[in-house]
Amino acid sequence: MYRTHTCGELRIENKGQAVTLAGWVQTIRKFGSITFVDLRDRYGITQLLFRENMNQALDENPIGREFVLQVSGAVSERSNKNPDIITGDIEIDVSKYTVLNPSKTPPFTIQDDTDGGDDLRMRYRYLDLRRNAVKKNLELRYRINRIVRNYLDSHGFMDIETPFLIKSTPEGARDFVVPSRMNPGQFYALPQSPQTLKQLLMVSGYDRYYQIVKCFRDEDLRADRQPEFTQIDCEMSFVEQEDILHIFEGMIKEVLKEVKGIEDINPFPRMSWHDAMRDYGNDKPDIRFGMKLVNLEKAAKGKGFKVFDEAELVVAIAVEGCGNYSRKQLDELTDWVKRPQIGMQGLAYVKSHTDHTYKSSFDKFFNEAQLNDIASACGAKPGDLILIMAGKEAKTRKAMSELRLEMGNRLGLRKKEEFKALWVTDFPLFEYSEEDGRWMALHHPFTSPKKEQVALMSQPEHFGEIKANAYDMVLNGNEIGGGSIRIFQKELQEKMFSALGMSREEAQEKFGFLMGAFEYGAPPHGGIAFGFDRLCAILGGSESIRDFIAFPKNNAGRDMMLDAPDQIDNKQLEELQITIVKE
Repeated sequence: MYRTHTCGELRIENKGQAVTLAGWVQTIRKFGSITFVDLRDRYGITQLLFRENMNQALDENPIGREFVLQVSGAVSERSNKNPDIITGDIEIDVSKYTVLNPSKTPPFTIQDDTDGGDDLRMRYRYLDLRRNAVKKNLELRYRINRIVRNYLDSHGFMDIETPFLIKSTPEGARDFVVPSRMNPGQFYALPQSPQTLKQLLMVSGYDRYYQIVKCFRDEDLRADRQPEFTQIDCEMSFVEQEDILHIFEGMIKEVLKEVKGIEDINPFPRMSWHDAMRDYGNDKPDIRFGMKLVNLEKAAKGKGFKVFDEAELVVAIAVEGCGNYSRKQLDELTDWVKRPQIGMQGLAYVKSHTDHTYKSSFDKFFNEAQLNDIASACGAKPGDLILIMAGKEAKTRKAMSELRLEMGNRLGLRKKEEFKALWVTDFPLFEYSEEDGRWMALHHPFTSPKKEQVALMSQPEHFGEIKANAYDMVLNGNEIGGGSIRIFQKELQEKMFSALGMSREEAQEKFGFLMGAFEYGAPPHGGIAFGFDRLCAILGGSESIRDFIAFPKNNAGRDMMLDAPDQIDNKQLEELQITIVKE
């Protein structure tokens, strides 16, 4: 072997031992007739000492940054110990070295505080992966992967692979499609998730399935999206919602315990979708802090202030201890909500002073008693700041939700090392699309309605009232997992497809394989899928899932290192019987 030990293995107990190491040159520091080199591998860094007797060898066979080096020598105690690294008490007194491979000067520094920008580092991702910060992210990803696998194995789950080349059944995001050479003019699709396949495994009797699996969606990208991403995909038979919540709450608790040392035996809070939307303005509430949304219908309307009186919704948050905000700070917040991403016309406020008086941006229309009513409705105390928005209901609620999170960030309430999870349940089964002029599945078309509301599936006028047997797990304001109890009877599945505007023929063409399977004794079943990349990012304290993927794509969906996607040659196009038509 090229080495007897790794660069993170040796300690003071190894003093005097003859060893051989191999790795990459991190830094070179010359001090007169001696040279210090930091040698790095996956496991750590070890300092090398080249004494005066090695000078001639270094002159004849010089080394540089990122050279691949093999060294032999004795372990000795360092005179200037480094407590910041695990090998900081020792160094290797080099007696022999071999340059296994030289290196060009890298395009950026291979260290945590690198001088390389995103595009440059993505182009040379194989170099970026050498950095300790990136290595720690991948180590965390692997650790979480192992914890999840061990937990699911201990609970009787079986890891079963499903195919990547499947039938296109677009319902949601766009599919990535793959042309078939052997079937000209026909295409496979890459799975957005193994949803129907894992349901078929339930029909086959594999009652506890899981897979840590790649999924593909052709959609617009952002920090927490990639065209290919990884799910912890799970399904169970002969279960009800409570069984699934119990098993997978246990899984996330195990991850939090092993990774973050959090031993919380209390059940995760439960919150209905309706309550989440009312109190937080979204269905993935961050419960690390309060600042709930308050409807000011009674306290704010009817006072002659058109902004409030003509609005569908007047909603507020009370920001603790910010009643001393300056006009400049309030103007800056107003500019923030006017940004295109938020899209509001303005922001009203009430300052609750410590002397129990009030100052508002609409004093002309409200007296002191009426401002006190607003403060009481919001639960504001002296010294608090009340922020108010008014307008169309959906847009205003969403905007206030974003402002709440922004204030949480500004006040340091969204602590990266604090983790709070909850379940959101009782989602609507359908949502109406004004653009498409039809009802659409809020989750997907295989989600079952609540048992007591199955009869409403034949009454379109009541579709908006039907609740789904669905649930999401939320961690620190991020949906990390979502699932449902599935439809398992052919008749109910046909009703669902019909409600979504799908003809019997279209349903048969797209999902005939599933409905056919339901005729052969499909068991009651349900499941959940966790966003594995997102879970890793949250536990790693990052906003971007790209930091936890070995070879990610950029925001345009390009692999900068491989320069993909790319054109294919004419011979391949001819074999596929595909013609590229240029505009």
